[in-house]
Amino acid sequence: MSLSPERTVAELRELQELTGDEKGAQRVAWTKTWERGREWLQKKIAPTGAEHEVDEAGNQWFTLRGESERTLLIGGHMDSVPNGGWLDGCLNVLAGVEVLRRVAEEETPPLTVRLVDWADEEGARFGRSLFGSSAAANSMTDQAELRERHDADGVALPDALAGSGVDLDYVLEAQRQLANAAVYLELHIEQGPVLESLDLPLGVVLGTFGVERHLVTWRGQAAHAGSTPMDQRRDALAGAARLELEIREIAKRIGGGAVCTMGSVVTKPGIVTSVVETAECLLDQRHLDATQLAEMLSNTEAASRKFAHEENIEVEWEKIWSIEPIPFDDRLIELADESVREVAGSSHRLPSGPLHDAAEVARAGIPTVMLFVQSLRGLSHTKLEDTKEEHLELSVQALDRLTDKVISLLADES
Repeated sequence: MSLSPERTVAELRELQELTGDEKGAQRVAWTKTWERGREWLQKKIAPTGAEHEVDEAGNQWFTLRGESERTLLIGGHMDSVPNGGWLDGCLNVLAGVEVLRRVAEEETPPLTVRLVDWADEEGARFGRSLFGSSAAANSMTDQAELRERHDADGVALPDALAGSGVDLDYVLEAQRQLANAAVYLELHIEQGPVLESLDLPLGVVLGTFGVERHLVTWRGQAAHAGSTPMDQRRDALAGAARLELEIREIAKRIGGGAVCTMGSVVTKPGIVTSVVETAECLLDQRHLDATQLAEMLSNTEAASRKFAHEENIEVEWEKIWSIEPIPFDDRLIELADESVREVAGSSHRLPSGPLHDAAEVARAGIPTVMLFVQSLRGLSHTKLEDTKEEHLELSVQALDRLTDKVISLLADES
């Protein structure tokens, strides 16, 4: 039973049929549909003889013991967003299953190989992404806040976790799983348009963007829309509108793949007959370079103060969340590039705007790299998400090549 990328595509379709509907994938973490998909995964891997375990954070592990306890990890996540695509997350896992099968049928590997299905990467139900990987990486510090979170139906996060046998008080014990980890590999759809625009099936990820996320609140004065002259208005929305246009120019000046998004504006009193008194904006800024990310943030803050002064309004900034840029391992990037070129003829290196479990593993100090496979039209988190089947097959081959290269590298170092 040699490597069969075609089987991976067939199993992706099988999973789609099992856990999706006419609206898309429905494997939201901590739900019965998610559990059904994970049970299906266990049955697929069982013939390899890999040991199965679910840790304290709900992460699912499959282990092929090698001659050494040093471990090569291949990771992904089975959970999806509601009405999601057929590839996001589960491609990573099912490609890893195929590699695990190939390794299992050969002689005992010189090191241990493990496949991990991270719990709740998406954060779709409770708004807390990278749950299982951050617990394993020991970077989860928000357990107190998580105890207060509820889903749209009012279910508390601890109660949902308990339904899957997870106790929030013990999730950090999952960090023992990374004790012998030497390398972490992850394959993912790009979820963006770059590779398609270059007509390339595969790429190598340089790292994940750092993120700065803020609530920007503009305060003006409510006034009657009919009786207040234009030059006497203190319109809070004017500041927000000017900043929305300016962040495009700031990102352009910073360059290097900088992206800046005003994803929401909520105005009060929010009626047609009143000048806007308050405008609350959600701002998301991302860059692979920490210095340039900081510069983008400071430029945006300065622009907001300038606009507030000119519009005779006030502006306040409140930090919501941030994460530093996380570069991947240079040596692994080179091996990944070789692997991609061997199976696809050419490669391209690019950063990842979305966060991934790989970022948490890298934060824990484990050498990490990711492969991207082209996304058609750059779409993800929708049932329209798609990738050519021949590109999916190439991605499985590339992950397998990379696995072999890393095994050889680590064996030589032992």
